[in-house]
Amino acid sequence: MPSFLADIHACMYRDGTPQELTPEQEASKREMYEKMKPRSRRFIDRIGYENWDPFQKPNDPLDIRQDATKRTTQQLVREFLQLMGSSESYSNEYARGALQAALGIVNRDETMRGTFDFCLWYCDLLRREGHVRPQGPESMPR
Repeated sequence: MPSFLADIHACMYRDGTPQELTPEQEASKREMYEKMKPRSRRFIDRIGYENWDPFQKPNDPLDIRQDATKRTTQQLVREFLQLMGSSESYSNEYARGALQAALGIVNRDETMRGTFDFCLWYCDLLRREGHVRPQGPESMPR
């Protein structure tokens, strides 16, 4: 058995929190295993019966994923682009960049986190050196 599977406790939720099975669920799990075809049983035996969870919680759909402000990617992009003005003032590439940033932030992508931290640092650098007035995003150079 691969070493990473040894760290997985029986019946863990997909988010990593352990799930304790009730005696009824344990009996149901055993019954499911007994009714399986030999090929399916081999898969369960390979990962280990105790590590197999037939009652896994489903993953969150992508459209429900939210950031720290409890907004979805679509909500973040819509609010940002409305703040930036009419659709004539920005290009499709600009809007695509905003969408990629929102997706990266909501999905906690380390690449986007690095980009975000760099942008904050660069904005602060521009302000310290007097290239930008210390106001809101409308004062940023384009």
